[in-house]
Parts: sequence; C-alpha cells; structure tokens
Amino acid sequence: MMIMVRAVFVQLCVAVLALAESASYANDAPGVSPTEIRIGQSIPYSGPISSYGVIGRAHAAYFAKINAEGGINGRKIKLISLDDSYNPARALENARRLVEQDDVFVLFNCVGTATNLAMRRYLDGKKVPHLFVSGGDTAWGDHQHYPWLLGWMPSYQFEGRVYARHLLKTKPNAKVALLHSNDDYGKDYVKGFVDGLGARAKEMIIATQTFDWSDPTLDSQIISLSASGADTLFSAMAGKHASMAIRKIHDIGWRPLHYTGVPSSSPTAILAPAGLERAKGMITAYYAKDQMAEAWKNDPAIKDYFAWAKQYYDGDATDGIVAFGYQLAQALEYVLRKAGNDLTRVNVMRIATHLESVEFPMLLPGIRARTGADDFYPIEQLQMMQFDGQRWVPSGAIEGAQK
Repeated sequence: MMIMVRAVFVQLCVAVLALAESASYANDAPGVSPTEIRIGQSIPYSGPISSYGVIGRAHAAYFAKINAEGGINGRKIKLISLDDSYNPARALENARRLVEQDDVFVLFNCVGTATNLAMRRYLDGKKVPHLFVSGGDTAWGDHQHYPWLLGWMPSYQFEGRVYARHLLKTKPNAKVALLHSNDDYGKDYVKGFVDGLGARAKEMIIATQTFDWSDPTLDSQIISLSASGADTLFSAMAGKHASMAIRKIHDIGWRPLHYTGVPSSSPTAILAPAGLERAKGMITAYYAKDQMAEAWKNDPAIKDYFAWAKQYYDGDATDGIVAFGYQLAQALEYVLRKAGNDLTRVNVMRIATHLESVEFPMLLPGIRARTGADDFYPIEQLQMMQFDGQRWVPSGAIEGAQK
C-alpha cells in the first residue's frame, strides 16, 4: 500500500512539474514549448538588396542541421522568415505579425538599416529580443534607449574610421571622392570616414555624390565624381547598386583607389555581376574567415561549413553572404544552448549581452565576440583586405581593440 501511495505521489509531482513548465512557457516565454523554439525574422528576399536574401536561406539550412541532430536541448527550431523587400513599412508589419500572430520567441538577424530602424521601437516596447541585427549601423549599440536590440558586426562608423586611418598612412595626399546612399546606412559610414580623417577631411575630400535605392543607375554620380579629379573613392553601397557602380567606374576608365564597406565586398553576389576584373585593387576589411581562401582550405571550421552546405544548403556556398548567415546562426545556437531550459526572453537577452570573449569557429584568429552591459557590439576588430581579381587578400595587422 505504501509503495502504491509513493508511486501515485511521484506521478502527481511529475504532472505538477509538467504543468508548471507548460505555464512558464505560456506566460514567460512566448514561442517556446517543450518541443519547439520559434524564431522570427524579416529579410529582403526581393527588392534592391535582394542579394542578401541568402542570409535567411542559410539560417533555414543551418537550423535544419540542428533539428536533424536532435534540436537544442530536445527542442526543434522553427524559423519564420518573411520578405520585406527592404521596405521599412513592410518590415514593421512583419515584426507585428511575428510577435502578435506567429508568437515567436525572438527576432533574429533581420537585414537592413532602414528596416531594422523601423522595427526597433515596436520590438523594444514589447520586450522582444532583437538579436544580432545584420549590418553595422551605430544605432545597434544604443543600449540605453533600446536594451532589447543587439548588433553583431563592427559599427559602420568604426569601419569608416579604419579606412580613413589606412588612407592617411598609405596615401596622405589623396584627393577623395565620396559615394554613398542617402540614408542612415550611407551617412553612418561617411561620418566614421570623415571623423577618421580628422582635420585633413576638408582638404582631402573634394567631391561627394549620393544615391537613393530607387535610382535605376548610378551613372551620373560616377561620371561626376570622375570629373572631379579624385584619385581615391570611398563608397557606402550595397546590392545591385554596388555592382552597377563598380562596373561603371571601370568602364569609363576611372581608376581610383577604391575603399568600400563590407556589404559591397561579396565576390559572388556583388563583384561577379560587375565583373571580377573590374574590382581588382579594391580595399575593404572583414573579421571572419574567407571560405574560399587557400589559407583556410584545411581549417576545421571551413571544412564543417562546406560539409553543412553539401548536405543542407541548396545554393552557392562560395558566396560570402551565405557564410555570414551561417556564422550568425552559430551565434544564436550558442546563446540558446547556453540558456539551457531557462528559455525566457530576459535570460536569453542577458546571455547575448554578456558574451565573454567567445571564439566562434568562423572568426579570424585573435578576433573574439564580447558584449557587456554597456557594449552591444559583439565584434569590434577588422582585418584590412585587398581584392586581387579573384579573392580578398589580407594585409596588415588587425585593427581595433583586442577583446
């Protein structure tokens, strides 16, 4: 009789714990159940920067791998990824749907400056983690006003300063032209570059042209900058506009020393449509391993990347933008695994904002991800690189503070 009572008591305890766990998920962790974690995102699968849509496809393929291996602590990842066409109004509509209808746990690696700016106030008001935002807008580090939003890559202003310091060191008498999108994305890059030139900015910058994402070509801007007599170009572009600009610069016979931001550097998505030979000599900076570089062909992380792509990714794994999506999925996996069964939004945000010099597999040696209560930029180091006509070749030391 006593054994039977104990058995019934144990069963009751298990039932109570199960109910408590279920209630916890329902009340404290929307999008989480004993078997599933729902992740949301808004991505430009169409529109002027649709080349970055492969980021979402890479995420889906990476989560398929995780699910095939048993999920995260027994829970499968369900990714709900919506197209916003790089339209801020549509991105906000997507965010509302994901939170209020699809009941997602977090929003992850949404792509685009204007679109993320449109979503951040709503998501912060709802206290929904807005994790590892794609891009380097300075706004992603505004932890005081938007404590639920976290960036990933170095800020565009930091990157712009890195290029300016390199120019002052290697070509101090340069005549500089600026070409940038007429929005927060382009202006952030230019501010960093101008700040980096310091007192020399006024004498070195001799021409500036801007463009809108709706512009069908950049021909007039390129021709005007070429006519200025500039021998150096700093550009803040992306997507098809970057490809068009690189092609036009070469085809009119202008040969400036060309610095360009990370979003314009993908050999597959950006440079190939322009013609790889037209991009030869361009300078950029990055923080992760180039999966196509000879130096990394035997690296375990790169081998794992191509093994994943062969089994799960239906697309061109040589594209650096795909590799970017892969590395970000690894970062989210790290956070979710570290949370264990304490899958509340507060705890996940706490973990993401307290990364302690994490060496993610795809990062360059010596570069680590670190965050803190007043530091919402996980990556703050960059390696200078120059394009040799086929791939980006590292040059010089890593810029930025050791994390």
